[in-house]
Amino acid sequence: MSEIAQNRGHQDGGSDTGVPPPKNIPTAKAEPISAPGRPSRAAAVIVTAALATIIGSSLWYLVQPQPLLVQGEADARRIDIAARIDGRVGQRPVERGDNVAAGQLLVAIDNPELLTRLQEAEAAEAVAVAELVRIQVGTRAEVIAERKAAVGAAEANAKLAQQTYARIKQLSAQDFASLEKLDEATASLEVAQRGAEEAKFAYDEAVAGYTAEERAVAKANVGTAEASIATLKAQVAEMTVTAPVAAQVYQIGAEQGEYVSPGVPLLSLVDLSDVWLSFDLREDLIRGLKVGDRFEVRIPGLGDQRVTVQVRTIATRGEYAGWRATRATGDFDLRTFEVRAYPIDPLPGLRPGMSAYANWSPKP
Repeated sequence: MSEIAQNRGHQDGGSDTGVPPPKNIPTAKAEPISAPGRPSRAAAVIVTAALATIIGSSLWYLVQPQPLLVQGEADARRIDIAARIDGRVGQRPVERGDNVAAGQLLVAIDNPELLTRLQEAEAAEAVAVAELVRIQVGTRAEVIAERKAAVGAAEANAKLAQQTYARIKQLSAQDFASLEKLDEATASLEVAQRGAEEAKFAYDEAVAGYTAEERAVAKANVGTAEASIATLKAQVAEMTVTAPVAAQVYQIGAEQGEYVSPGVPLLSLVDLSDVWLSFDLREDLIRGLKVGDRFEVRIPGLGDQRVTVQVRTIATRGEYAGWRATRATGDFDLRTFEVRAYPIDPLPGLRPGMSAYANWSPKP
């Protein structure tokens, strides 16, 4: 019992041991302990505000018009060259990708038959020219003298026939000549008189020369011959096909030795100095767009180079393509328009077929 009391004395401050208890020792006050798992009101407000901000930002972003990424393609002025005459390709000194100058030989076509026809036409022209000269000179003096001699002979025959007729007629009246002889003399006289008249007409014609109508016909024949030669020469010139402008050979449609007909494609040229970017856009996307507007595009073929282009053409596509059926949603069909834009600064590396991308936002 004494040990228990002693221990209690120690616990009560040790008064029984003779050691005084410490003074001025502050005693801790008990604080109420909050219940675990119950968030504070400030944290709830902060979380609610953050959620509201996120939702509001998302709604604002959704209602904002987003730019549309549209794709275009580079294109250039293309020149398709076809055969104008038939024949066999004799020469083709160019290959695909070659740069050619204006007037440079592209294709030479062989056609021996055409060259022969040209020679025949030239010979026919020479004949027509000679005939015109003969008519313009007039009748030769020898021809006139011959016609005059023929008139004298015809008149002499007519005079002899007249005398013979007169004698036979007289003899027939005295019954010394038969009527048959008289008829023969009459016919001979008529033939001689007609011959004299024809000889006289021929002589007059020789003296007068050719008529104005004959001269006009001769001139027309010369003109026809010259036109025929000009046509054949134009066809012969088409045997040599040259480049109309400085360009690059894009495609080749006829090989050397191949037979071609008029209209058959020989090759195609592309003018790299006239390159543009073509975009096919719905009509609701070109609202407010006009010729002269500028926008920026990105060309992957040039290392995603950003290029500023200017609109020069806005044209509708054909009715057979480029339509979007929207009547099921209560709207009308939308046409497709071609927007052709040219780079502001020259791009030597831009080639037909390269893709171009642009962030497109219709104007309000």
